[in-house]
Amino acid sequence: MRSIETKKLLVVVAHPDDEVLGCGGTIRRMANKGADIIVLILGEGLKSRGQVENGAIKKLRTESMKAAEILGAKIIIFESFPDNEFDSVPILRIIQKIEKIIKKYKPDMVLTHSNTDLNIDHKITHEAVKVACRPMPNNGIKQLLCFEVPSSTEWGFESSNNFTPNFFVNIEDTLKTKMHAMSAYKGEIRKFPHPRSLKYMEALAKIRGGQSGFEAAEGFQLILSKT
Repeated sequence: MRSIETKKLLVVVAHPDDEVLGCGGTIRRMANKGADIIVLILGEGLKSRGQVENGAIKKLRTESMKAAEILGAKIIIFESFPDNEFDSVPILRIIQKIEKIIKKYKPDMVLTHSNTDLNIDHKITHEAVKVACRPMPNNGIKQLLCFEVPSSTEWGFESSNNFTPNFFVNIEDTLKTKMHAMSAYKGEIRKFPHPRSLKYMEALAKIRGGQSGFEAAEGFQLILSKT
């Protein structure tokens, strides 16, 4: 399955920049088609690295807003769950935050993390989103898909439950925009061969493209489809 259509897309991520790394090309593609894009960032970011001085979190959020503008996301929402400590918070609180956003904006498609990721915040985000998106009579969500995040997803290789995409989105026309958006996160970009390098991002898009017959693609795991 390689086609994707949505009128209102909700992207739920644990940390700033996950939305670009995981599905930046898809966000821009859907925005180009006229979809409304909402990005929900659950975690404050940075604190696990001790980078909280001199307004670092405020600066990171400014970078997130710039990346969202580049990708065409109309709304970006910040929560403040503790960085790399989502497991210290009752998961019900996280679920309720997501449910509140779903109720308010009524997305028909949701993108989020895979449960195969090494990062604990990614795993918990996945579980919380899955609960919030469970099929209900008045729930308008038609599709739920999970993406991969370089520097986290690929480190789940020792598990039998590793990331295997079964849904691909053509980002031939939006890969450069995805890379431009990632460049907005000045403190997160690394040099190749780090997975958070622009060169790695391009290489991964080419690999997923080769798996699906495109010049470049983003790979997803399809969790729910009600089409």
